Amino acid sequence: MTKFLFTFFALTLLNIQLQAQEMYRVKADRLNVRATAESSSKVIGYVKQGETVPVLDATNAKFYKVKIKSGEGYVSKDFLEKIASQTTAPQNNAKLDITQANSQTTTTTEDIYRVTTDNLRVRDKADPKSKVIGYLPENENVAVIDSTNNSYFKIKVTNGEGYVSKEFLVRVSPVKKAEAPVVAASVPKITKDYSNIILMVVSAVILIAILFFIFKYAKGNGVFISIVTLVVLVMGYFCYITFLKEKTISGQFATTEDVQYQSFDFESKDLVTVTDVFTGSSFSSKYIIEGDMIKLYDQQNTIMLLIRDENTLIGEGFTRGVFTKK
Repeated sequence: MTKFLFTFFALTLLNIQLQAQEMYRVKADRLNVRATAESSSKVIGYVKQGETVPVLDATNAKFYKVKIKSGEGYVSKDFLEKIASQTTAPQNNAKLDITQANSQTTTTTEDIYRVTTDNLRVRDKADPKSKVIGYLPENENVAVIDSTNNSYFKIKVTNGEGYVSKEFLVRVSPVKKAEAPVVAASVPKITKDYSNIILMVVSAVILIAILFFIFKYAKGNGVFISIVTLVVLVMGYFCYITFLKEKTISGQFATTEDVQYQSFDFESKDLVTVTDVFTGSSFSSKYIIEGDMIKLYDQQNTIMLLIRDENTLIGEGFTRGVFTKK
Protein backbone atom coordinates (compact mmCIF):
# COMPACT_ATOMS: atom_id res chain seq x y z
CA MET A 1 0.00 0.00 0.00
CA THR A 2 2.83 2.40 0.89
CA LYS A 3 4.57 1.74 -2.44
CA PHE A 4 1.33 2.37 -4.28
CA LEU A 5 0.77 5.73 -2.55
CA PHE A 6 4.39 6.76 -3.12
CA THR A 7 4.13 5.93 -6.82
CA PHE A 8 0.82 7.79 -7.09
CA PHE A 9 2.21 10.98 -5.50
CA ALA A 10 5.41 10.77 -7.58
CA LEU A 11 3.43 10.54 -10.81
CA THR A 12 1.18 13.38 -9.68
CA LEU A 13 4.16 15.65 -8.97
CA LEU A 14 5.73 14.75 -12.31
CA ASN A 15 2.49 15.54 -14.10
CA ILE A 16 2.25 18.93 -12.35
CA GLN A 17 5.83 19.73 -13.32
CA LEU A 18 5.23 18.85 -16.97
CA GLN A 19 2.08 20.96 -17.04
CA ALA A 20 3.95 23.91 -15.52
CA GLN A 21 6.43 23.97 -18.40
CA GLU A 22 5.47 26.69 -20.86
CA MET A 23 5.68 25.91 -24.57
CA TYR A 24 7.31 28.33 -27.00
CA ARG A 25 7.50 28.36 -30.80
CA VAL A 26 10.78 29.04 -32.65
CA LYS A 27 10.71 32.12 -34.93
CA ALA A 28 14.26 31.91 -36.34
CA ASP A 29 15.09 29.82 -39.40
CA ARG A 30 17.60 27.78 -37.35
CA LEU A 31 17.92 28.58 -33.65
CA ASN A 32 21.21 27.56 -32.02
CA VAL A 33 21.04 25.72 -28.67
CA ARG A 34 24.05 26.52 -26.49
CA ALA A 35 25.60 24.74 -23.52
CA THR A 36 25.38 27.79 -21.21
CA ALA A 37 23.49 31.09 -21.14
CA GLU A 38 26.20 32.99 -23.06
CA SER A 39 26.42 34.00 -26.74
CA SER A 40 30.00 32.68 -26.90
CA SER A 41 29.05 29.28 -25.45
CA LYS A 42 29.45 26.08 -27.49
CA VAL A 43 26.53 25.20 -29.76
CA ILE A 44 25.20 21.75 -28.82
CA GLY A 45 22.31 21.61 -31.27
CA TYR A 46 19.63 23.61 -33.04
CA VAL A 47 15.87 23.88 -33.40
CA LYS A 48 14.13 24.56 -36.72
CA GLN A 49 11.59 27.30 -37.37
CA GLY A 50 8.05 26.47 -36.28
CA GLU A 51 9.07 23.77 -33.81
CA THR A 52 7.90 24.01 -30.20
CA VAL A 53 10.11 23.59 -27.15
CA PRO A 54 9.31 23.50 -23.41
CA VAL A 55 11.00 26.29 -21.45
CA LEU A 56 12.43 25.05 -18.15
CA ASP A 57 13.77 28.38 -16.87
CA ALA A 58 12.81 31.87 -18.10
CA THR A 59 14.48 33.95 -15.38
CA ASN A 60 17.52 34.99 -17.48
CA ALA A 61 17.14 38.33 -19.28
CA LYS A 62 18.61 37.07 -22.58
CA PHE A 63 18.57 33.28 -22.64
CA TYR A 64 15.89 30.69 -21.82
CA LYS A 65 16.72 27.17 -20.65
CA VAL A 66 14.88 24.69 -22.87
CA LYS A 67 14.47 20.94 -23.20
CA ILE A 68 15.41 19.29 -26.51
CA LYS A 69 15.68 15.66 -27.63
CA SER A 70 19.36 15.38 -26.73
CA GLY A 71 19.03 17.02 -23.30
CA GLU A 72 18.87 20.62 -22.10
CA GLY A 73 20.40 23.87 -23.33
CA TYR A 74 19.99 27.62 -23.68
CA VAL A 75 18.54 29.66 -26.53
CA SER A 76 18.11 33.38 -27.17
CA LYS A 77 14.70 34.56 -25.93
CA ASP A 78 14.46 37.00 -28.87
CA PHE A 79 13.71 34.12 -31.25
CA LEU A 80 10.92 32.49 -29.20
CA GLU A 81 7.22 33.29 -28.96
CA LYS A 82 4.94 31.94 -26.29
CA ILE A 83 2.14 29.63 -27.37
CA ALA A 84 -1.17 30.58 -25.79
CA SER A 85 -2.82 27.77 -23.86
CA GLN A 86 -6.02 26.46 -25.41
CA THR A 87 -9.02 24.70 -23.97
CA THR A 88 -11.09 22.19 -25.90
CA ALA A 89 -14.70 23.31 -26.36
CA PRO A 90 -17.34 20.61 -25.77
CA GLN A 91 -19.18 19.28 -28.82
CA ASN A 92 -22.87 20.04 -29.11
CA ASN A 93 -25.53 20.62 -31.74
CA ALA A 94 -24.89 24.36 -31.87
CA LYS A 95 -23.57 25.90 -35.09
CA LEU A 96 -19.93 24.84 -35.65
CA ASP A 97 -17.08 27.33 -35.98
CA ILE A 98 -15.41 26.44 -39.28
CA THR A 99 -11.70 27.19 -39.60
CA GLN A 100 -10.98 29.14 -42.76
CA ALA A 101 -8.83 26.95 -44.96
CA ASN A 102 -6.91 29.82 -46.44
CA SER A 103 -5.56 30.71 -42.99
CA GLN A 104 -4.37 27.22 -42.06
CA THR A 105 -1.11 25.38 -42.67
CA THR A 106 -2.04 21.86 -43.74
CA THR A 107 0.17 18.83 -43.92
CA THR A 108 -1.30 17.71 -47.26
CA THR A 109 -3.10 19.31 -50.21
CA GLU A 110 -6.76 19.93 -49.38
CA ASP A 111 -9.71 20.89 -51.61
CA ILE A 112 -11.75 23.93 -50.64
CA TYR A 113 -15.53 23.87 -51.21
CA ARG A 114 -18.25 26.50 -50.68
CA VAL A 115 -21.59 25.71 -49.02
CA THR A 116 -24.57 26.36 -51.34
CA THR A 117 -27.39 26.05 -48.79
CA ASP A 118 -28.11 27.56 -45.40
CA ASN A 119 -27.77 25.47 -42.23
CA LEU A 120 -26.08 22.51 -43.92
CA ARG A 121 -26.10 19.62 -41.44
CA VAL A 122 -22.73 18.25 -40.32
CA ARG A 123 -23.07 14.62 -39.25
CA ASP A 124 -20.88 12.40 -37.11
CA LYS A 125 -20.70 9.69 -39.83
CA ALA A 126 -21.26 9.36 -43.58
CA ASP A 127 -24.83 8.27 -43.01
CA PRO A 128 -28.12 10.24 -43.34
CA LYS A 129 -29.28 8.69 -40.05
CA SER A 130 -26.11 9.66 -38.19
CA LYS A 131 -26.12 12.17 -35.34
CA VAL A 132 -26.08 15.88 -36.36
CA ILE A 133 -23.12 17.57 -34.65
CA GLY A 134 -23.50 21.04 -36.15
CA TYR A 135 -24.54 23.29 -39.01
CA LEU A 136 -22.80 25.33 -41.71
CA PRO A 137 -24.06 28.68 -43.02
CA GLU A 138 -24.46 29.40 -46.72
CA ASN A 139 -21.33 30.59 -48.63
CA GLU A 140 -19.01 29.24 -45.91
CA ASN A 141 -15.73 27.78 -47.20
CA VAL A 142 -14.69 24.38 -45.85
CA ALA A 143 -11.69 22.08 -46.33
CA VAL A 144 -12.61 18.64 -47.70
CA ILE A 145 -10.14 16.01 -46.52
CA ASP A 146 -11.85 12.95 -48.02
CA SER A 147 -14.06 12.93 -51.13
CA THR A 148 -14.06 9.20 -51.92
CA ASN A 149 -17.62 8.62 -50.67
CA ASN A 150 -20.33 8.94 -53.34
CA SER A 151 -22.76 10.83 -51.09
CA TYR A 152 -20.86 12.46 -48.23
CA PHE A 153 -17.62 14.44 -48.02
CA LYS A 154 -15.46 14.39 -44.90
CA ILE A 155 -14.60 17.96 -43.83
CA LYS A 156 -12.38 19.62 -41.24
CA VAL A 157 -13.94 21.82 -38.56
CA THR A 158 -12.55 23.61 -35.52
CA ASN A 159 -13.65 20.99 -32.99
CA GLY A 160 -12.82 17.96 -35.11
CA GLU A 161 -14.15 16.36 -38.32
CA GLY A 162 -17.57 15.64 -39.75
CA TYR A 163 -19.52 14.62 -42.86
CA VAL A 164 -21.78 16.71 -45.12
CA SER A 165 -23.81 15.93 -48.22
CA LYS A 166 -21.75 16.51 -51.38
CA GLU A 167 -24.88 17.87 -53.18
CA PHE A 168 -24.63 21.13 -51.27
CA LEU A 169 -20.93 21.81 -51.89
CA VAL A 170 -19.24 23.42 -54.88
CA ARG A 171 -15.48 23.31 -55.36
CA VAL A 172 -13.56 26.58 -55.04
CA SER A 173 -9.81 25.89 -55.20
CA PRO A 174 -7.10 23.70 -53.67
CA VAL A 175 -4.95 24.90 -50.81
CA LYS A 176 -1.33 23.80 -50.92
CA LYS A 177 0.97 23.28 -48.02
CA ALA A 178 2.34 26.56 -46.71
CA GLU A 179 6.01 26.97 -47.30
CA ALA A 180 8.37 28.26 -44.63
CA PRO A 181 9.46 31.84 -45.29
CA VAL A 182 12.92 32.25 -46.77
CA VAL A 183 15.07 34.19 -44.35
CA ALA A 184 17.54 36.30 -46.26
CA ALA A 185 20.99 36.59 -44.82
CA SER A 186 21.52 39.86 -43.02
CA VAL A 187 23.99 42.28 -44.55
CA PRO A 188 26.26 44.18 -42.14
CA LYS A 189 26.05 47.93 -42.39
CA ILE A 190 29.17 49.74 -43.48
CA THR A 191 30.18 52.57 -41.19
CA LYS A 192 31.72 55.43 -43.14
CA ASP A 193 35.17 56.31 -41.82
CA TYR A 194 36.91 59.30 -43.41
CA SER A 195 40.00 59.26 -41.18
CA ASN A 196 42.09 57.35 -43.74
CA ILE A 197 41.17 59.83 -46.47
CA ILE A 198 42.18 62.73 -44.22
CA LEU A 199 45.52 61.08 -43.42
CA MET A 200 46.17 60.42 -47.12
CA VAL A 201 45.45 64.04 -48.01
CA VAL A 202 47.78 65.31 -45.26
CA SER A 203 50.53 62.91 -46.41
CA ALA A 204 50.10 64.00 -50.03
CA VAL A 205 50.37 67.69 -49.07
CA ILE A 206 53.59 67.02 -47.12
CA LEU A 207 55.17 65.03 -49.97
CA ILE A 208 54.21 67.66 -52.57
CA ALA A 209 55.70 70.37 -50.34
CA ILE A 210 58.95 68.37 -50.07
CA LEU A 211 59.14 68.03 -53.85
CA PHE A 212 58.45 71.75 -54.31
CA PHE A 213 61.30 72.82 -52.05
CA ILE A 214 63.71 70.24 -53.55
CA PHE A 215 63.07 71.47 -57.09
CA LYS A 216 63.32 75.10 -55.95
CA TYR A 217 66.57 74.98 -53.95
CA ALA A 218 68.48 72.10 -55.55
CA LYS A 219 68.35 73.06 -59.21
CA GLY A 220 71.95 72.18 -60.02
CA ASN A 221 71.98 68.73 -58.40
CA GLY A 222 70.07 66.42 -60.74
CA VAL A 223 71.12 63.20 -59.00
CA PHE A 224 69.90 64.43 -55.61
CA ILE A 225 66.61 65.58 -57.11
CA SER A 226 66.11 62.18 -58.79
CA ILE A 227 66.79 60.24 -55.59
CA VAL A 228 64.50 62.42 -53.46
CA THR A 229 61.74 62.26 -56.10
CA LEU A 230 61.95 58.46 -56.16
CA VAL A 231 61.77 58.28 -52.36
CA VAL A 232 58.75 60.61 -52.31
CA LEU A 233 56.93 58.52 -54.93
CA VAL A 234 57.61 55.30 -53.02
CA MET A 235 56.33 56.89 -49.81
CA GLY A 236 53.21 58.11 -51.65
CA TYR A 237 52.56 54.59 -52.98
CA PHE A 238 52.79 53.06 -49.48
CA CYS A 239 50.49 55.78 -48.13
CA TYR A 240 47.97 54.90 -50.84
CA ILE A 241 48.13 51.17 -49.98
CA THR A 242 47.80 51.89 -46.25
CA PHE A 243 45.09 54.56 -46.29
CA LEU A 244 43.01 54.29 -49.48
CA LYS A 245 43.35 50.97 -51.27
CA GLU A 246 40.37 48.71 -50.49
CA LYS A 247 41.40 45.37 -49.03
CA THR A 248 40.10 42.24 -50.74
CA ILE A 249 40.10 38.57 -49.83
CA SER A 250 39.56 35.50 -52.02
CA GLY A 251 39.80 31.73 -51.89
CA GLN A 252 38.96 29.18 -49.21
CA PHE A 253 40.23 29.46 -45.64
CA ALA A 254 39.90 26.54 -43.20
CA THR A 255 40.92 25.51 -39.68
CA THR A 256 41.42 22.20 -37.89
CA GLU A 257 40.33 23.56 -34.51
CA ASP A 258 37.06 22.55 -32.78
CA VAL A 259 34.83 25.47 -33.78
CA GLN A 260 31.35 25.63 -35.32
CA TYR A 261 32.39 27.28 -38.59
CA GLN A 262 35.41 25.47 -39.99
CA SER A 263 35.78 26.95 -43.46
CA PHE A 264 35.06 30.19 -45.32
CA ASP A 265 35.01 30.24 -49.13
CA PHE A 266 35.17 33.83 -50.38
CA GLU A 267 33.54 33.54 -53.81
CA SER A 268 33.38 37.24 -54.66
CA LYS A 269 34.12 40.63 -53.14
CA ASP A 270 30.97 40.52 -50.99
CA LEU A 271 29.76 36.87 -50.85
CA VAL A 272 31.17 34.02 -48.74
CA THR A 273 30.06 30.39 -48.24
CA VAL A 274 30.40 29.14 -44.66
CA THR A 275 30.61 25.48 -43.60
CA ASP A 276 28.76 24.68 -40.34
CA VAL A 277 30.06 21.43 -38.81
CA PHE A 278 27.39 21.29 -36.08
CA THR A 279 24.55 21.08 -38.63
CA GLY A 280 26.56 19.37 -41.37
CA SER A 281 25.50 22.05 -43.86
CA SER A 282 26.67 25.32 -45.38
CA PHE A 283 25.13 28.73 -46.05
CA SER A 284 26.01 31.85 -48.00
CA SER A 285 26.23 35.33 -46.50
CA LYS A 286 27.15 38.85 -47.48
CA TYR A 287 30.26 40.28 -45.84
CA ILE A 288 32.11 43.57 -45.55
CA ILE A 289 35.70 44.53 -44.76
CA GLU A 290 36.35 47.37 -42.32
CA GLY A 291 40.06 48.04 -41.97
CA ASP A 292 41.58 44.65 -41.18
CA MET A 293 38.30 43.11 -39.99
CA ILE A 294 35.89 40.95 -42.02
CA LYS A 295 32.30 40.99 -40.71
CA LEU A 296 29.45 38.68 -41.73
CA TYR A 297 26.22 37.45 -40.16
CA ASP A 298 24.48 34.12 -39.88
CA GLN A 299 20.84 34.18 -38.71
CA GLN A 300 21.73 34.90 -35.07
CA ASN A 301 25.40 35.79 -34.69
CA THR A 302 28.02 38.18 -35.97
CA ILE A 303 31.10 36.42 -37.33
CA MET A 304 34.34 38.42 -37.27
CA LEU A 305 37.64 37.48 -38.90
CA LEU A 306 40.86 39.49 -38.58
CA ILE A 307 43.04 39.67 -41.71
CA ARG A 308 46.61 38.90 -40.62
CA ASP A 309 47.87 38.59 -44.20
CA GLU A 310 46.57 37.39 -47.57
CA ASN A 311 46.92 33.74 -46.49
CA THR A 312 45.87 33.89 -42.82
CA LEU A 313 42.67 34.91 -41.01
CA ILE A 314 42.18 35.02 -37.23
CA GLY A 315 38.72 34.11 -35.93
CA GLU A 316 37.19 36.15 -33.12
CA GLY A 317 34.56 35.24 -30.47
CA PHE A 318 32.93 31.80 -30.78
CA THR A 319 34.79 31.32 -34.13
CA ARG A 320 38.13 31.71 -32.40
CA GLY A 321 40.94 30.04 -34.34
CA VAL A 322 43.50 30.40 -37.12
CA PHE A 323 42.19 29.97 -40.68
CA THR A 324 44.75 29.37 -43.42
CA LYS A 325 44.25 29.58 -47.18
CA LYS A 326 44.08 26.27 -49.04
